[in-house]
Amino acid sequence: MALHPYDLYDVRSMLSEEERAVQDTVARFTDEKVLPIIGECFDAGRFPKELIPEIANLGLLGSSLPEQYGCAGLNSVSYGLICQELERGDSGIRSFVSVQSSLCMYPIYAYGSEEQRQRWLPEMAAGKVIGCFGLTEPHGGSDPANMKTHAKRDGGDWVINGAKMWITNGNLADIAIVWAQTDEGIQGFIVEKGMPGFAAQEIKHKMSLRASVTSALYFDNVRVPEANRLPNVKGLKGPLGCLTQARYGITWGPIGAAIACLDEALRYSKERILFGRPVAATQAAQLKLADMARRITLAQLLSLQLGRLKDAGTMQPTQVSLAKWNNVRMALDIAREARDLLGGAGITTEHCPIRHALNLESVVTYEGTETVHQLVVGRELTGINAF
Repeated sequence: MALHPYDLYDVRSMLSEEERAVQDTVARFTDEKVLPIIGECFDAGRFPKELIPEIANLGLLGSSLPEQYGCAGLNSVSYGLICQELERGDSGIRSFVSVQSSLCMYPIYAYGSEEQRQRWLPEMAAGKVIGCFGLTEPHGGSDPANMKTHAKRDGGDWVINGAKMWITNGNLADIAIVWAQTDEGIQGFIVEKGMPGFAAQEIKHKMSLRASVTSALYFDNVRVPEANRLPNVKGLKGPLGCLTQARYGITWGPIGAAIACLDEALRYSKERILFGRPVAATQAAQLKLADMARRITLAQLLSLQLGRLKDAGTMQPTQVSLAKWNNVRMALDIAREARDLLGGAGITTEHCPIRHALNLESVVTYEGTETVHQLVVGRELTGINAF
């Protein structure tokens, strides 16, 4: 029997029946609802908000959180497969789900009070309340400890001042999970849209993640009640714990983008006739296609094992860094090679490789640059912090 070109090691056979069902469901959604419109959305710089109700109805928001909060209660591998199939459509769609699930719903679940969980999580799972995650600052980037946004107690409230930058979903969001310096260390707050002094400004002129909303957030004496403070965490471990959750999904997402690029390059090279034969009949093309399949296979096995470790409760942040570094770099390189195989046709958004390549320029940077993840692994190996 011929091997599946995008699953040479039969990784699918290692999945449970439920995991395969989740993958198939999200794959159909991507094929039927995302792919027909996403090129146009990218060209127009528009996030397809009309997809949010169906994304929610499929149980893709907060999919790993307990059913008692209106969530699907799926395992970590299923969440990874969701990310893979969504990013096969576009990084912007996966980013929306990743931020809502891992960066907004997760901290409310992990660090919030039971009252906060009951108030927000069911509405967020239903897509009726959209969240964003305010950590990165204009000058901060890879050094979140150098945080300038601060919150000060004032009676029974907190008053927040500062700014956040590069915030996915910012102008879509009904709430923002905002991290700020306090006299008691870094703490998280649920800032609600419409609170006086809170503003979001969409960032334009992007050449990447164009089918995604990216914003700057501003806080000018924003008064937040004590009931909106996340009570169960203090210090950087709060936001970093959220990022570990999101980075886990990011290790899976680019596999989908890479598969989409390989699929297009394979089909195009078989159909494109040059010098009397298909491009796919040349050694140069086959070497490139084979290398794409090799790297996808390695990434699939890496993320699957990472998911099993996460479900077993033994996953370590360094393991997430290794997979994020490897898999995003893999996908970016494949997108560029696929663009090259398509020749001139590869520069248009009628084909997916240039769109994925541009998107992945953001994915390789956000939630830890490639260099940061390399240094995390280096610190693990040497015991020396080189940051």
